[in-house]
Amino acid sequence: MPTCPVYLIDAFASAPFKGNVAAVCPLPEWPGDAVLQNMAIEHNQSETAYFVPKDDGYELRWFTVLGEINLCGHATLASAHVIFRHLNFPHDKVRFQTRFVGDLFVTRDGDWLTLDFPSWMPEPVAIPAEAAAAIGGIQPLEVHSQRDYLFLLRNAAEVRAVKPDYAIMEALQLRVCVTAQGDDCDIVSRFFCPGDAVPEDPVTGSAHSMLVPFWAARLGKTKMLARQLSARGGELHCELIGDRVMIAGQAVTYLEGQVTY
Repeated sequence: MPTCPVYLIDAFASAPFKGNVAAVCPLPEWPGDAVLQNMAIEHNQSETAYFVPKDDGYELRWFTVLGEINLCGHATLASAHVIFRHLNFPHDKVRFQTRFVGDLFVTRDGDWLTLDFPSWMPEPVAIPAEAAAAIGGIQPLEVHSQRDYLFLLRNAAEVRAVKPDYAIMEALQLRVCVTAQGDDCDIVSRFFCPGDAVPEDPVTGSAHSMLVPFWAARLGKTKMLARQLSARGGELHCELIGDRVMIAGQAVTYLEGQVTY
């Protein structure tokens, strides 16, 4: 039976048990999608990333326990960490070909890895009637949308205090990022997506594709320090450059093993 390495990586973390966990499997070639899905279910993490060598880089895909998704920040960071740290990649920039968002690049600078992601400016939308109930009774100041909902709250304390009603969110298929200006950083956020089997995502790199342009327009700055206020927490150094968002973080290896599939 075929085998491949598997790694559990804490992404957007400088020490174990922080940030967001991703399983990463380097593969010599693609097995069937059913195999990839079953492996993701077996790993039981928010995301499993798979990559295979292609051209001068790798083709990258991401799976939750429910299915393939079109973009994942922390699993991309985790994949780059595996390539740089464990696969002896000789360069400081790796190219990932993806099926839904084109080419993504990750650059290494010491212990820091920088994702080069698309920028998605969210647009104002009417506040959904269920918005306050969905986030535990807190009424958002504004609601914007770009792939996911972005709820603007009054301050970091409100972001910390959010206690979502996951049943409402799942019934309505709401994916919600709550955000505010930070106390000791530029911006803070939390991200909830129970319909994707992830009630609260510990650190959501891809959400910063909309958070960074949103806050750049409000703060009048393109560089910002972001913190995700989940229980595990995470720190992201972000910069808006044209139509791209640079998202830098660290990663640590928690586990190395082998999968038989």
